[in-house]
Amino acid sequence: MPKIGVLALQGDVREHVSALVALGADVVEVRTPQDLAGIDGLVLPGGESTTMSLLLESSGLFEPIAERLAEGMAAFGTCAGMILLAGEVLDGRPDQRFFGVVDITVRRNAFGRQVDSFEAALDVEGVAAGPVDAVFIRAPFVERAGDDVDVLATVDGHPVLCRQGNVLVAAFHPELSQDLRIHDLFVGGL
Repeated sequence: MPKIGVLALQGDVREHVSALVALGADVVEVRTPQDLAGIDGLVLPGGESTTMSLLLESSGLFEPIAERLAEGMAAFGTCAGMILLAGEVLDGRPDQRFFGVVDITVRRNAFGRQVDSFEAALDVEGVAAGPVDAVFIRAPFVERAGDDVDVLATVDGHPVLCRQGNVLVAAFHPELSQDLRIHDLFVGGL
């Protein structure tokens, strides 16, 4: 099985680790640049994207992760992780950094504030056995997807699950459900 890192600076780290371990992956919590050694893919969890951006800088992880992504390392970003992997971010702070590895424009908190959180049953392209339960918490959505981006699921016409090459991004939190199919979609692509 692949060795997968989970960015462990802030957010839903434990939940992603549990999902990946349940699928049989060898999982490493990534807190330092040294933790990136030998991983096949990296999960960037949900959390708060501006805080995560600042923590990536202060931990010295931003540049090493950017280099590994440029070399083709697989990645899976959920909610804030989607924002960090996007090519363009709307409604972010001017000093917020992101990796720009998926040709999408993402709007932060697009579905509203915390009180506007919701769950939806998504039909996901490439995932069998019925709809996927998706939890949206202060979630972004994709306003523009480039030609090389595959849109795998939408809510109200807005893309919420996309793939470009070996990078998967979700506006929702698959780690908060018992359904492992989205994690399996990522692991199966490694």
